[in-house]
Amino acid sequence: MKNQFVRSIIAVLTIVFAASCEQPAPEAKSGKEYSAQIQKIIEEKNEKIQEYYASGMIDSAAAHFADNSIQFMPNQPAVVGVENYKAAWKQNIQFGKWEFDLNTQEVKASGDLATEYGKYTMTFTPKETSPIPAMEDKGNYMVLWEKVEGEWKVVWDAPVTELPMPSQAPGSTIVE
Repeated sequence: MKNQFVRSIIAVLTIVFAASCEQPAPEAKSGKEYSAQIQKIIEEKNEKIQEYYASGMIDSAAAHFADNSIQFMPNQPAVVGVENYKAAWKQNIQFGKWEFDLNTQEVKASGDLATEYGKYTMTFTPKETSPIPAMEDKGNYMVLWEKVEGEWKVVWDAPVTELPMPSQAPGSTIVE
């Protein structure tokens, strides 16, 4: 009886030990499904960012940018770092209302990095005293996102306008 009890205990402990050694399957951090999950997160963040720009809430928009972010604004030097981003955009919003429509086309994600390709439109409505005239723009953009402390943040933001340069005729291509 004593031997049977000891064998039972050993069998139970062996089963428990073997079960505790099994590792759960790691969550896939790449591929189409993962990229689709991250695209949903990015689209939600883009909705908020658009609202913040339109409302002039630059500090709130900046919360979605990494501390070392770089924003490549058309026809201007790159804006490096979130503090410079805030300063540049606080200056811009004093001249009027900036409205963006960001449309994510595709996201490729792997691990803690994701690249977003999208199309945008931008409308600037100046205040009466603004030195910047009313304008509209449209084009494409590429954004590198990184998961920082559990949150997806913009690291690099690069819009590319589709509008021709002033000296370029619509529909033409400059080739050197």
